[in-house]
Amino acid sequence: MNGNGPSKLVDPLEDPLPGVGTYEDFNTIDWVREKSKDRDRHREITNKSRQSTVALLHSVSDAFSGWLLMLLVGLMSGALAGGIDIAAHWLTDMKGGVCLIGFWFNHEHCCWKSNEATFQDRDRCPQWQSWAELITGTSEGAFAYIVNYLMYIFWALLFSFLAVTLVRAFAPYACGSGIPEIKTILSGFIIRGYLGKWTLIIKTITLVLAVSSGLSLGKEGPLVHVACCCANILCHLFTKYRKNEAKRREVAFTLRSINPFGNSRLVLFYVEFHAPWHLVELAPFVLLGIFGGLWGALFIRANIAWCRRRKTTRLGHYPVIEVLVVAALTALLAYPNSYTRMSGAELISELFNDCSLLDSSQLCGYKQVTDRPAGAGLYTALWQLALALVFKMMITVITFGMKVPSGLFIPSMAVGAIAGRLLGVGMEQLAYYNHDSFIFKGWCSPGADCITPGLYAMVGAAACLGGVTRMTVSLVVIMFELTGGLEYIVPLMAATMTSKWVADAFGREGIYEAHIRLNGYPFLEPKEEFEHSSLTVDVMRPKRSDPALAVLTQEGMTVGQVEALVESTHYSGFPVVVSQESQRLVGFVLRRDLLISIDNARKRQEGVVSASQVVFTEHAPSVAADAPPPLRLRGIMDLSPFTVTDHTPMDITVDIFRKLGLRQCLVTHNGRLLGIITKKDILKHMAQIANRDPDSILFN
Repeated sequence: MNGNGPSKLVDPLEDPLPGVGTYEDFNTIDWVREKSKDRDRHREITNKSRQSTVALLHSVSDAFSGWLLMLLVGLMSGALAGGIDIAAHWLTDMKGGVCLIGFWFNHEHCCWKSNEATFQDRDRCPQWQSWAELITGTSEGAFAYIVNYLMYIFWALLFSFLAVTLVRAFAPYACGSGIPEIKTILSGFIIRGYLGKWTLIIKTITLVLAVSSGLSLGKEGPLVHVACCCANILCHLFTKYRKNEAKRREVAFTLRSINPFGNSRLVLFYVEFHAPWHLVELAPFVLLGIFGGLWGALFIRANIAWCRRRKTTRLGHYPVIEVLVVAALTALLAYPNSYTRMSGAELISELFNDCSLLDSSQLCGYKQVTDRPAGAGLYTALWQLALALVFKMMITVITFGMKVPSGLFIPSMAVGAIAGRLLGVGMEQLAYYNHDSFIFKGWCSPGADCITPGLYAMVGAAACLGGVTRMTVSLVVIMFELTGGLEYIVPLMAATMTSKWVADAFGREGIYEAHIRLNGYPFLEPKEEFEHSSLTVDVMRPKRSDPALAVLTQEGMTVGQVEALVESTHYSGFPVVVSQESQRLVGFVLRRDLLISIDNARKRQEGVVSASQVVFTEHAPSVAADAPPPLRLRGIMDLSPFTVTDHTPMDITVDIFRKLGLRQCLVTHNGRLLGIITKKDILKHMAQIANRDPDSILFN
C-alpha cells in the first residue's frame, strides 16, 4: 500500500454492507448460502449465550420465536379466513334479499333470530324478505320472479366489477388462486410484492366479492395465498426470519402443508351415513374415478388453451369486460336452476346429504322414506342436476384464471359431487327394483336402505378434484378432514388412484403445474422424470459457437474493468478464476453483491478509483507507492461453489438442483472452468426434450 491511503481496507466479510446477500426481483435464492447464514447466526448466538445473562435470554427468545411466529400466523390467518367466510355468506344471500331486523344478517342468521320459523321451514321467516317483496310487495307471480332475477344479476355484476377493478388498480398479484406462484416461491424464486401487505388486503376484500358474485370459483385455494401473505408479513417482526429467505419459506411451506384448504374450520362438509358400503360398490366408485380422471384431463387442456388465448389475443387486454361478461353469463344461466343458483359449498353440502325423515330437499323426494322408491320430486331434481353438471363443467373452464381471486377446489368438487349423486341415485333405484339379482342378493334385502347416494357424491368430489390436481393420499386426508368420514377411506382411495391413473394417461401435469409452465415460472417439478441420456456439457453455457464465459480473475483486474464487465453483461453472477490463462476455479460472486460492494467502497474507502485493483485473495498484494489502494472483495465470494464435471449425466445434475435448491452450478474439467449451468438452462433443456417452447421460461 502507499503511505497516503487508509491503514485498513474495507472488507465486506469483516464490515457487512447493507444489501449484500439480498436478491433482485425474479431471481432464485441460493438455498445453500441461506442455510449456511442461518447456521452461522445460530452458532454465534449459542456462543454468546455462555458469556452473559442478557445473551442467554436472547438465545432463549430466538429459539422461542419460531413458535410465537406460528401462533401469530395461525391467529391472523384464522381470523381472516373466518371473516372472509362470514362476509361471503352475507353478500351471497344479499343477492336474494335482505334481513329486516338487521341488514348485516345473512338468511340463516336472520331466521335464527325469528320466533316464527319452524324446524321444517327454518329457512323461511317473515324477517327475511326477497327483493321482489320489498319492491312489489309480493313474492308470487311472474313479475316478482323477474324482479328477483334482475336483482340477482345486478348484484353479481356489481360484486364482480368491484373485485376485478380493485385487483387491477391496487394489487395485480391478488388475482387467481395463488397456488402456482406459491409453489414457485417456495422452490426459491423471488416475486417481490406477491406476499406483501397490499396483496393481502386486496385479496381478502376481492375474494369475498368474487365468491359472492356467483362465479364458478372457490375461496379455499386463495386462502392458502392469504395465509402465506400473513406468514411473510409477520416474519418481518423476527430477525431470524426477516434476514433469511430460506427461513421465511420454511414457515410458508409449513402452512401450505398442514392446511391445504386454508380454512379455519376442520369439518366443512360433515357427513353421517347410516348404511355401510359394500365391496360390490367398488365398481361404481372406480367408474367415478374414471370420470374424474377424464374430466381433470379435459379441464386442464381446455383451461390452458383458453388462458393461452387470453394471453395472446386482445381478450387479455380487457380483463374488466371479460369478468363482467362471464359474471353476466353465469348469473343469467344459473338463476333458473336452484342447484346452480346456490353457492358451491352449499351445493356440495346438499349433495353429500343423507336424507332423513325431516329433510325437505328435492333430492329426498321419495315415495317412501324407508326403502326409497323415486318420486316426482326426485326425478325433477335429477334433471336439474344433469343440467347443472353440464353448466358447471363448461363455465369453470373459462372462469379459472380470470383477473379475480379464483380457487378450483370447490368447483371441481361440485362437478364430481353432482356426477356422484346422479350415479348414487341410479344405483339406489337399481338396488330397489332388482334386489333379487345376483349383484344385490345376499347383502341388500327388500325394504333395506342399502345404497347411500351421498357417499357416491363424496367419492365423486374426491375423484374430480384428484383428476384436476393429481393429488392422491393427501387428497384422501383432505376429504377425511372435510367430512369426518374415516370409514370411507377405501372408496376414496380407490376413486382418487383411478382418477390419477386415467388423467396421467393424457398428461402428467396437474392444473397448478400447467399454469406454472404457462406463466414461464422457473419451477423444477420434484416428481417429473428425466429420462434423456444427455450430459452436462450438452446443456451448459457457453455453447461451442458462443463467446467465451465472462469471468473475474482473483488478481489483476481494476475497478473500472470489473464495472465495464458487469455493465456489458446481464448475468446474475460471475465465476472467479486464478487467471485468464489457467482458468482454475477459485469461487463465485453475485452481480448484486459486486455492484453494492464497489459502490460502498467508493463512498467509504478513501482513494478507491477506477484504477484501483480488485482482489479476491486472502491477503492484499503489494502495490506501487503512487498506485491507488486495492479493493479487497474476498468476503463476498462463495469459496465453495457447487461444481460438476462436463461428463456428469444430466439426470444426476437435475437431482442435484432439485435436492439442494441450487440456482447455478459451475462445470469443470480437471479443475479448469468450462462453463456454467443454471436452473433456467435445465428448464429450457427439459422443455426442448418435451417438444415445448424453451423460450417460455421467462425469468432469470
